[in-house]
Parts: sequence; structure tokens; C-alpha cells
Amino acid sequence: MTEAAGDARPRAGGRGRGTLCAVAEQRLDEHLTTLVGGWLSLPDVAERLGVRLSEARRMVEDRELLGARVGERAVLAVPEAFLGPDGVLPALKGTFTVLADAGLDDAEALRWLFTADPTLPVPGCPVDAIRAGHKTEVRRRAMELAL
Repeated sequence: MTEAAGDARPRAGGRGRGTLCAVAEQRLDEHLTTLVGGWLSLPDVAERLGVRLSEARRMVEDRELLGARVGERAVLAVPEAFLGPDGVLPALKGTFTVLADAGLDDAEALRWLFTADPTLPVPGCPVDAIRAGHKTEVRRRAMELAL
């Protein structure tokens, strides 16, 4: 049944505004799973942040973190690179919004954030640039995707 035909289930695609259920249904391809590298299950995220599991789930629902189903057991996980020593990288939420506004779904946003770009001010990929304090440059490039 299609969404137009009355399927009320949220979709993971589109502008990346899916609910946790929609995000949880999206399973990443093996290449993207490998590209991202380190993944943390939601219980691991909760433990690292010192919060309850429900709070970690809320972070995914509120798009403070992007999550996807990974691995053989298809567990909901987030990239480990999204967490710094003080918690979730603060620049991520706004960057996720810019990428969604550019029309990228969560899988496309993850691919973009973890694909190496030699033109960035630091070696590596956009998430490395964010971690190094170059969120403005990363967001500028993300905005160009919409053009």
C-alpha cells in the first residue's frame, strides 16, 4: 500500500524527517556501513552519554543524532564519530537540518558526511571537519547541494 493510498506509516526517505520507527526501518547497505566505520548501538550511546536508553532514542527522534539499522542483527546504531568527549557534537543537529533541506535522506546524509573530500580545510571527510571546528564550511557545502 502506498502512502497516498492511506498508509499512515512514516517513511525514512524524503527530507529526512522520519520518526524513530522510520529511521529504524532503514537498513544501510554494506558499503555505507563500512564507510562510516565505528557504530554504537543505542544502549552503548546511552551508556557513553550517561543517560537512559529512552533519552538516547529521543536524540534520534529529535535528529540530534542520525541512526540506522546496521549489522547482521540490524540493530539501531549511530556513528561513533558523532560523539565527542563532552557528548553529542553540537554542530550536528544544524548540519543534519541543512542536509535534509538539500533533499538528502538519512542514508544519503551519512554517505555525504563520511565521504572523503580533499578540498576540506582538514584531511578527511565532512564529519572530520566538523570535529575540527569547521562547521560553517561544512554547512556551506551542504547548502550547495540544494542548488
